[in-house]
Amino acid sequence: MSKIIKILSILALFISSASYADIKFWTTEVQPARMEKQEAMAKSFEAKTGIKVEVIPIEEKDLGTRATAAAAAGDLPDVIYHTLQYVLPWAEAGILDVDANNDVVKALGKKTFAPGALKMAKKGSKIAAVPVDGWTQMVVYRKDLFEKAGLEPPTNYANIEKAIDALSSNDMFGFVAATKTDENFMSQVLEHVLLANGVNIVKKGGTKKQGKALKNSLEFYKKLAKASPSGELYWKQSRELYFAGKTPMIIWSPFIMDELAGLRDSAPPTINSDPTSPELASKTGFITNFSGPNNKKGAAWADVRYFGITADADTDEAKKFIMYSMDEGYTNTLSIAPEGKFPVRRGNSSDPEAYTKAWSKLPVGVDRKAPLTDLYSADVINNIVAGLDTANRWGVKEGELSRASKIINAQFINRITREYMDDEISVDEAVDKINAELAKF
Repeated sequence: MSKIIKILSILALFISSASYADIKFWTTEVQPARMEKQEAMAKSFEAKTGIKVEVIPIEEKDLGTRATAAAAAGDLPDVIYHTLQYVLPWAEAGILDVDANNDVVKALGKKTFAPGALKMAKKGSKIAAVPVDGWTQMVVYRKDLFEKAGLEPPTNYANIEKAIDALSSNDMFGFVAATKTDENFMSQVLEHVLLANGVNIVKKGGTKKQGKALKNSLEFYKKLAKASPSGELYWKQSRELYFAGKTPMIIWSPFIMDELAGLRDSAPPTINSDPTSPELASKTGFITNFSGPNNKKGAAWADVRYFGITADADTDEAKKFIMYSMDEGYTNTLSIAPEGKFPVRRGNSSDPEAYTKAWSKLPVGVDRKAPLTDLYSADVINNIVAGLDTANRWGVKEGELSRASKIINAQFINRITREYMDDEISVDEAVDKINAELAKF
């Protein structure tokens, strides 16, 4: 009997050690292909360090409640891959180990990161979470048509207005704006346009009364809308019309880049008879940071993701995991979905552009694949990545992202802007109505 007990004890020890993970890593990249890549990275890290990582998929919609419950139980994972919206609230709530995350950023080198991504994660003098990847909204435009008409690139309100005047015709809408008020797409596009002109709707502890900058922005957005087709417009119409050569400018996310090059059968360019042709990609330019008359520096609406070492982590091992994922393994980190994962860490001490170069050679696409360097010039790629230098969102700097999100989700800015665009109210009335609504938050 004693032998059986001994054998069972050894077997139990073997099973427990076999299933034991040194680090638990929560990720919102739950799609099977992306999970497979993350599992492979965990294995590579284990082979290098001997530290075993358990990759745990968490749906993005469940992340907030799961983290709060785990924190209350003292059972947080060691590292969480999370969105911008959680950085400061989790830092304030003690879910994130701010000192540990700041140590990792310092060790990797602050100067190797996109300034905007760091700025949005700043808590006092420290960086509360480690920026991993991101993307920015972009003005997507026809370089060939701009050059033929002698127009400057659409880097600011004035240049865009000039292009609308010059390129609008019976066959060409000058722009395709977002006008469907209950679509998040309109919320994102409007915030991008308003940020470009320095409009901010919140301040620490409340909302901010709007004035001249908002008025100028609304007048500009109305010009975009008047140059667009009539009706309820969102991402679908803007992409279709651009792909058909019916507009020289739209605002879209970088997820359009592989589609432009004919790599996705469900969204083919129709500018010519070949839906797999890269012709439209070769004629397209991208502007991430653009400016208005009240904000000469401009801005770019961004979505940035972070690694966060938690308060319950094995800190030393968690640091090693993030250091590996952001250095030796960083190209693999970006390869999980390169068209939507711009490198927020550009390079290292030996080459300040090492990761930007490596990312640009990663294959993108769905039905066919090709590296971005085969589709777009180095200038185009560098300009896209540079958007993260001035990346911004309402409420981040003030620690009021939650308040700003509630305002955006209420969609009254969309609705009032639409009333103004449809000539139902004046621009001054629109500003007054937005201020009245803001005061409720």
